[in-house]
Amino acid sequence: MSRVAKKPIDLGKVELNVQSDSVIAKGPKGTLSLAKPAGIAINVDNGVATLSAESAELVALTGTVRAILANMVKGVSEGFERKLELVGVGYRAAMQGKDLSLSLGFSHPVVFVAPEGITITTPTQTEILVQGADKQVVGEVAAKIRAFRKPEPYKGKGVKYSDEVIIRKEAKKA
Repeated sequence: MSRVAKKPIDLGKVELNVQSDSVIAKGPKGTLSLAKPAGIAINVDNGVATLSAESAELVALTGTVRAILANMVKGVSEGFERKLELVGVGYRAAMQGKDLSLSLGFSHPVVFVAPEGITITTPTQTEILVQGADKQVVGEVAAKIRAFRKPEPYKGKGVKYSDEVIIRKEAKKA
């Protein structure tokens, strides 16, 4: 089996309910579910979950399922977050109820409606914090917000991830 699939998952305070066709993780931050592939066995003993494959063809899939389960356990216990920064004169973000209103240099403000289970906050006018229990959805929402105005390589203006490094280009010379 793969090295990833062999590692046990420490559940901590999370309750993992394994059924024949799905796995449900319940924790303080919410509930997440995963459709369990046939042929992969999930065993829960003393707060530790282990996975095993029934055939050689499912070994690669077992590592993937283990990584997704580990992210589910971390999500319902601690949660995930992505931080975005707005770089540019006049670029700002503000919350209007549950909607995010972005001023990104267009003739109109861009309004983004947060999906269910995702919390968007703006600590300052140039910072956006996306939080939630599902790692995939948090990343997808952050990518959608970034897509409204991607950072450009000459001045670095746009919406960027806080840990992203923009490689700058040199302007044309006369």
